[in-house]
Amino acid sequence: MSVNSVTLVGRAGRDPEVRYFESGSVVANLTMAVNRRNRDDEPDWFNLEIWGKQAQVAADYVKKGSLIGIAGSFKLDTWNDRHSGDLRSKPVIRVDRLELLGSKRDAEVSGFQKGTFGANNPTNEEVPF
Repeated sequence: MSVNSVTLVGRAGRDPEVRYFESGSVVANLTMAVNRRNRDDEPDWFNLEIWGKQAQVAADYVKKGSLIGIAGSFKLDTWNDRHSGDLRSKPVIRVDRLELLGSKRDAEVSGFQKGTFGANNPTNEEVPF
């Protein structure tokens, strides 16, 4: 039996970079900082890759500093460097589930206060996760 499962809670290190494809697919890439138990230690940083409806949620609601929880799997992206031709790689977490964990105060600081989105504010039932 093999298991490849990653569960993390932390803060977005930057706004998501979102790409839309002609096929209708959407992908969001961002970084996430996860604090260690000892506050004196530097946080661990993770690269996140989110596809589909979860990517659209990230694009619409996740901003730098947002508290999020993710569940996904580890993968290693590899490519050849354009300039040197050397093989490069970076670890990435492919996110299957995204949870928005910020408080109401966090949302207001980020500009998501009531009325910001006009009449199209999604209810909890409408948010696709």
